[in-house]
This record gives sequence, structure tokens and C-alpha cells, in this order.
Amino acid sequence: MNLYPLLRPLLFSLDPETAHHVTLDLLKLAKQTGLSALSKPTVREKPVNVMGLTFKNPLGLAAGLDKNGDYIDALAELGFGFLEIGTVTPRPQPGNLKPRLFRLPEHQAIINRMGFNNLGVDHLLAQVGKCQYRGVLGINIGKNADTPLENATEDYLIGLRKSYAAASYITINISSPNTKNLRQLQQGDEIKQLLSALKEEQLQLQTAHGKYTPIAVKIAPDLSDEEISHIAALLLEFAIDGVIATNTTIARDKIQGHVHANETGGLSGAPVKDSSTRVVKGLAAELSGKLPIIAAGGISNGQDAQEKMAAGASLVQIYSGLIYKGPQLIQDILDSL
Repeated sequence: MNLYPLLRPLLFSLDPETAHHVTLDLLKLAKQTGLSALSKPTVREKPVNVMGLTFKNPLGLAAGLDKNGDYIDALAELGFGFLEIGTVTPRPQPGNLKPRLFRLPEHQAIINRMGFNNLGVDHLLAQVGKCQYRGVLGINIGKNADTPLENATEDYLIGLRKSYAAASYITINISSPNTKNLRQLQQGDEIKQLLSALKEEQLQLQTAHGKYTPIAVKIAPDLSDEEISHIAALLLEFAIDGVIATNTTIARDKIQGHVHANETGGLSGAPVKDSSTRVVKGLAAELSGKLPIIAAGGISNGQDAQEKMAAGASLVQIYSGLIYKGPQLIQDILDSL
């Protein structure tokens, strides 16, 4: 039974950040009381092997919804083939000042400038240790806001070392627009140094743990064709295991005139769909199937997911579409793939 259409007006009457927490708490309560089992979607498994991992289906939850790993088991009830939690930083941090989350219902979009608000990697790992979920779990890592850009690599190495054993794969987030100068890590020497250090550490951790945990890099939708080509070449050079395309956009051309159009932060949802798909296509052309692409950005229905797959993606992730469509979106997408 799909209750979301009844709940959505109530949730949308709340401040967006409050609604976010209320929704997750309701999901957790439904899991704890057994109610979620009654309305659990009938999702036929469609196994796919990507990055050496077996996903029960190709649809995942994008990072950002469960930043601290507090709702893993509740979210697993919804039928996803994999979950990605975070972004998490080495130390806890409050993120940016509120208000920092805005709905744009007319555009099926969200603007956020959360700023990696999280309780730190140690809290997240404690939550992972307590959860019952045994499916594919990605952990998305970032740098602390007060860590100078020249020291960013060390923050990512801390996140990689701490998360390595617990994660199915680890995502390197260098594309959020909400941490000052973070996106510079996608450019020139910065990305080369970062990927080199991460690959070296990954191989050492593989020996130490007797387990290979793949690394994916999450990139922005605002990259030029030249930047896409440059990043693709480096991903291959350093044998990175996957790439997630894309994060949120800083562009505002699709929402001009909206009351929130001038809010700073990353724009997600339907307006980012085309630019995200452009990056997926660009990567697919450059990578020639040598490493997989996970597509995220503007997936609001089954056709959108099909477009991402046709553009070259092996897996897809949703977040903003879930806010507007509710859990039924998961079923609709999986039925279409």
C-alpha cells in the first residue's frame, strides 16, 4: 500500500530539513514495528555484477539521504539494490548555517547547501556495525570544511582507512559545491595527486585486510568536455574502480525566475537530468567500457533511468526523485529496467 501521496502534503508543510528527519524517523519506526514488512514492495531481483560486486538490482540510493548511517535497515526495506551512505568526514561537523535546504516543487528540484553536516566517520561506522543489512553498502567520504585544500588528501586517506573494512565500495566525493574550493580537487595536479595517493593506500589496505574494496569517484555535472576527458584518462591511469556521474549542479538556467533561484548551493532533481546525462555519455565515450559508470541526477521515472543506462551507465541512483515521488518510484524504475 502506497501511503506516500497521503503523507506528502503534511511533510511538504514542514521545513524541508525537518521533513527530512521526520520521514526517516517514520521509516525507522515502520521497520521497528513491522509495518514496513506489510507494505514492502515486491521487487524482482535483477542481479548485476559491477566493480566485482553483485548488486541484487541496478537501482541504488544516492549519498546524502542517510549521512550518518542511522537508517540503513529502514532504507533497505524499500527495495534498493544497494545503499550509499554519507558524505562522512574524519571529524564531526555541523555543516553550513540554516536554512540550507530548499524545495522547488514546480521544477521537481531541491537546492541544498548542507556542507557535509555529519557526526563523523566513527559514528557512521558504529551504526554500520549495528545494522542487519548485508547488501551492497557504499560509504561516501569527504574532507572536513576546516581542512586546507592542500591537506585534503590526508582527510580522504583517513576516511578510506577507517571505512575500508566495513564498506562494499568507497566513494570519493570531490564534487560537492557546498564545501569551499572542494571542486578544485577535480582539476589538474590536485586530482592526479589525490588519485595516486588513494590507489596506493587501497592496495596496502587490500593486503592488510585480505579484501579488495573498490573505489569510485563522484564528479560534477558542470565539467567541460575537456575536463571529462582529463578525469576519464586519470581514472584509467590509476585503475580507479568506478565513477559516479553526477553530483548536484551550480547552474541555474533551468530554474530562472524561481523564488529560490539565487540561493547558493547544489541544485538536484529534474533540472540536472540533461547535464548529468551529458557527463555520463562523455565518460562512456572516453572509458570504452573499461570501468563502470554509476549514474545519478534527475531520475524521476523509469524512462529517466532507461536514458541513463542507454547513455552508458551500469547502475543508477536516486535521491531527489524519491522526495517528490516516494517509494513507489523504486518499483516503477525497476519495472522499467
